[in-house]
Amino acid sequence: MSKTVQLDANGFRKFGMRDKLAYAAGDFGCNMSFALKSYLTIFWTQYMGIDEILMASLLLLVQIWDAINDPVIGAMIDADKRQYKRNKFLTYIWVGSIGLIIAGAACFIPLPQMPSLVKNILFIAGYILWDAFYTIANVPYGSMMSLITTDAGDRAELSTWRSAGAMVAGIATGSLIPVLIFDSGSALRGEVIFWLALVMGCLGFVCFQFMIRNTVIRVDTTITLNEDAPKFNPVKATINFLKNRAALGCTLGAFFTMACMYAGQTATTIVWQAYFKNAQISGIISMLSYFGIFLWMPFVRKVVDKFGKKELSVFAACWNLGCYILMCILPITPDAKGMWTWTAVNVVNALGAGITSCITWTLIADAIDYNEWKFGVRDEGTTYALYSFFRKLALGIGPSLGLVVAVAMGYEASLGPAQPMEVASTMRYLVPGINIISAIGAIFCMGVIFPLGKKTLAEMHADLAARRAK
Repeated sequence: MSKTVQLDANGFRKFGMRDKLAYAAGDFGCNMSFALKSYLTIFWTQYMGIDEILMASLLLLVQIWDAINDPVIGAMIDADKRQYKRNKFLTYIWVGSIGLIIAGAACFIPLPQMPSLVKNILFIAGYILWDAFYTIANVPYGSMMSLITTDAGDRAELSTWRSAGAMVAGIATGSLIPVLIFDSGSALRGEVIFWLALVMGCLGFVCFQFMIRNTVIRVDTTITLNEDAPKFNPVKATINFLKNRAALGCTLGAFFTMACMYAGQTATTIVWQAYFKNAQISGIISMLSYFGIFLWMPFVRKVVDKFGKKELSVFAACWNLGCYILMCILPITPDAKGMWTWTAVNVVNALGAGITSCITWTLIADAIDYNEWKFGVRDEGTTYALYSFFRKLALGIGPSLGLVVAVAMGYEASLGPAQPMEVASTMRYLVPGINIISAIGAIFCMGVIFPLGKKTLAEMHADLAARRAK
């Protein structure tokens, strides 16, 4: 006897675990493709033989396209008014998931004997193809949270499960990929990456299909609040985004956090290589950063309902700020005792970071509602795409800025773990210093710019519900 499906007041399947698992599967699918992006540089320099300076220039070129690509495709999705059998967001995700199977592998075509010009063309073409299909899948996926449910607690749970999907994918790929692509002498096996990309693309496709088949769109996007509203205008949608304090607050907060996080990556590597002299353990230690997500997952709905998302975001940023200050003032020495003190502070810091990870994706869903509340149009694709644009901009600016600062402070890549101790010590303070800037930026963006406190959020949702009821 089949189980009876519980329906809500509008006749849709009630929100529940099926929705959360489906949304988690979506980000797992995204990360099956995105995880290999961090190996692009070493593949094309170490295996394919592209000059490092030329590679840096090509990366900058495609990163600019990477950032521009999101709002272009987001505007295209918003402007698409065709009727689809399932839903336009789910349809775009379906198309993107198919393209990623081929496009992910196209970034790692193992032809090291080809002429330099051909290699350069292969890299640019492969990356542009991958980025286009990734954006076609990822932008509607991120935008769709605002359409699955309007309930603040439900959205917090979706955001948490999205982070959980990314976390599971991150742990799996982070632990397995290095074992598969490096030989016992740490040499890169480039041909393996190509086949691995194909396999991961297929896994991603399966996860996307699970998400598509188990996702219910409960918010009617065909409602027009203003009968005389003009056709979609990407310029006006962008202007609305810049006037949307909710979108600006969470976008700038994410930009600060990601730019500083990636700016500190080089310095963090040097700390483990040259200060603690134990780089092998760094990967295992980094997985402790997921501790906070595991801790908060069962309680996120309750704490969001009790305190509010804006309030929790500010608290988490203040918590992180305190931890980074501790990292600066504690006597963290270049020995085992100092290493475990450093690790302990990072674990405590993960408690705050875990809250942020659990609710970060629901903030942009609230910003989409805020756009509808203030301007009468939702513009899901454009709003999320511009949010993604600034996140990707941070991915480009952060690593470059961090490397420049490290070099200015005496770092020489050719020395590897043999950096002078004064350089290693400088990096030990640079890591928390960069993150202090990140935390202060997040406090300002979420505390001052982002307008949707618990009370205002409830008022907005009640007002939107009343408009739709008419």
